Amino acid sequence: MESARPEPEGGAEGAAPYRDPEPFSIRAQGQQLTFYPSGGDRLAALLSLIEAARHTLRLYYYIFATDQCAEKVRDALAAAARRGVTVTLIVDDFGSTADAKFLAPLTEAGGMVQRFSSRWGVRYLIRNHQKMAIRDGEAAMIGGFNIEQAYFDPPEKNGWNDLGVLVEGDAVKRLCDWFDLLDAWTDDSRRVTFMDARRQVREWQAGTGPVRWLVGGPSRTLSPWARSVIVDIALATRLDIMVAYFSPRRGLVKRIGKVAQRGEARLLLAAKSDNAATIGAARANYGRMLRRGVEIYEFEPCKLHAKIFVVDDVTYIGSANFDMRSLYLNLEIMLRIEDKALAERMRSFIAGHVPHSTHVTRELHRQRRTAWSRIRWSLSWFLVTVLDYTVTRRLNLGL
Repeated sequence: MESARPEPEGGAEGAAPYRDPEPFSIRAQGQQLTFYPSGGDRLAALLSLIEAARHTLRLYYYIFATDQCAEKVRDALAAAARRGVTVTLIVDDFGSTADAKFLAPLTEAGGMVQRFSSRWGVRYLIRNHQKMAIRDGEAAMIGGFNIEQAYFDPPEKNGWNDLGVLVEGDAVKRLCDWFDLLDAWTDDSRRVTFMDARRQVREWQAGTGPVRWLVGGPSRTLSPWARSVIVDIALATRLDIMVAYFSPRRGLVKRIGKVAQRGEARLLLAAKSDNAATIGAARANYGRMLRRGVEIYEFEPCKLHAKIFVVDDVTYIGSANFDMRSLYLNLEIMLRIEDKALAERMRSFIAGHVPHSTHVTRELHRQRRTAWSRIRWSLSWFLVTVLDYTVTRRLNLGL
């Protein structure tokens, strides 16, 4: 189903008020993909996925809150467990506030709750940033959203602008293999060590076909996700990125500039966030890219949290931002699909947000780039590459 709402025209100031697009679907490389840009549609789709389960439900979320939205998801999982579905929920011990008491309705119904915890001694540095829900090994919902009300609120309530993707097809079986590893890491009876987990990330085989699940995480060498996207960008002539947090190494910034010199490169980044340091960190790299012809836009209507990368005919969707943590530290899951029609559809989706964004020209960037701003941007870049987002969001640095 394609969007029934026309994409608005005009500039950021003159455009009609922003509205989240309707869900849309496309078939690519044997996979049926349904995209949910609206928070309300996204929550309804997640609850429907849970309610349709007959055998297994496997879920992992970085943030599982304790608000009304989280209660709905918890209660739907508990209902599934009561009707005989094997339910496994893994949450990040650092990012999630849902404790054993809050999740008791699920465990009392027979569901299993496990935590990615601090026992490896790297709690402060490495986060398990993934988000996924898998039903019966047949359908999976991925994206950037967590289980918290703000990820499903509309723009007028300053909800996160995010994207959920329902994947149906044979690719889901491979995602189940990855979840089995997560299950082993968080099962206290198995005692998997950090070194074991790092080795398994490094050795993960994504395959060479047009559909691949790529994982990110700590490794002596680049993770499969980081290696793939860096190689694709190095060869690209067209690049479109819509991402919440943007603070890669300078070498990657230079590669993006080279894409613009060979063809076209467009970035849609955040103008608003609950973590102002991430905005400053992104702006620290604008000058280098603008000089090489990269088009940069900052999305204005609400906080941006989506993660979409379109590199020539390749589309990446999943949990990863384009920053040091997502590329080199955090555990991430990304779906890579090489399909021209999908790539063009996602470029159109990103373009629909441009009229509601500020075009960051070289002149605007020079106006913003005061001596004090440069100090704040550089400090922001340093902080977001070292500290967890739950820490840096407490520091607005005057941004």
